[in-house]
Amino acid sequence: MPNEMQIEMRKTAPRSLNAGSLICVLVALLTLVIAGCSMFHRGDPKAGTYEGPATTIGQGNARAFVTLDAAGRPTTIGIEMSEAALTGLPAEPPPGEEGWEYVLTLPAKAAVTGYNHVAINWNPKGHVPPGVYDVPHFDFHFYLISVDARNKITAVGDDLARVDKVPPEEFMPDRYILPPGTEVARMGGHAVDPSSDEFNNKPFTKTFIYGFYDGHLIFVEPMITRAYLESNPSVTAAVKLPKAYEQHAYYPTLYSVNYDSARGLYTIALEGLAPR
Repeated sequence: MPNEMQIEMRKTAPRSLNAGSLICVLVALLTLVIAGCSMFHRGDPKAGTYEGPATTIGQGNARAFVTLDAAGRPTTIGIEMSEAALTGLPAEPPPGEEGWEYVLTLPAKAAVTGYNHVAINWNPKGHVPPGVYDVPHFDFHFYLISVDARNKITAVGDDLARVDKVPPEEFMPDRYILPPGTEVARMGGHAVDPSSDEFNNKPFTKTFIYGFYDGHLIFVEPMITRAYLESNPSVTAAVKLPKAYEQHAYYPTLYSVNYDSARGLYTIALEGLAPR
């Protein structure tokens, strides 16, 4: 018969694990490790470039894109337009309009930027002022407001005063002015830089516009001639900035226009995005 010491040893000694129990323990440990890793990486978005759906323009197409860094911050938001998009475009504007609009849907990952959608306007005869912007060109609008909000901008009657309302000085970009006569329905007023080439006896090739409505910034806009795009440029230019921003978004400090011969693509991008 076992003595008291042997009985006590049997009570306290650990039982050996059979194969099934060992597997269960390992699975449980692995689950905990995976859960821990998921918690550690949760909220860390993937860096990369994300594209929206293509929209037909001319004989080609265009799409919006956003590029995020490893921390999920947007660094670039832009448009890729195929080379064929410059051909087969309407030669005349629609009745009562200056040009044709093509709306691009932003990818879901672009929500963090503060921009709602992008619109490309093709102006086959250009627009005002005469002798400056009356050549065939594209307006690349990056809107901070929705399409529904834009549709309420009529730029006539009582609404004209809202379109022409100049924002507080701190919200107007350096050296920019909002002159009368720049109002456009569904867009608002267009602030321009009088020191730009096109206002100083040089031909209009590209420029940067800020759009306002009721004193609020509602879009930023690289404006580029078709002839300049056809020259296959590769250029980055600084953007003049206001002292303050009313609405939180990621605003550009640079914009670029580039042609990629290998892909047959033009890229028009807002770069150096910074949260304001």
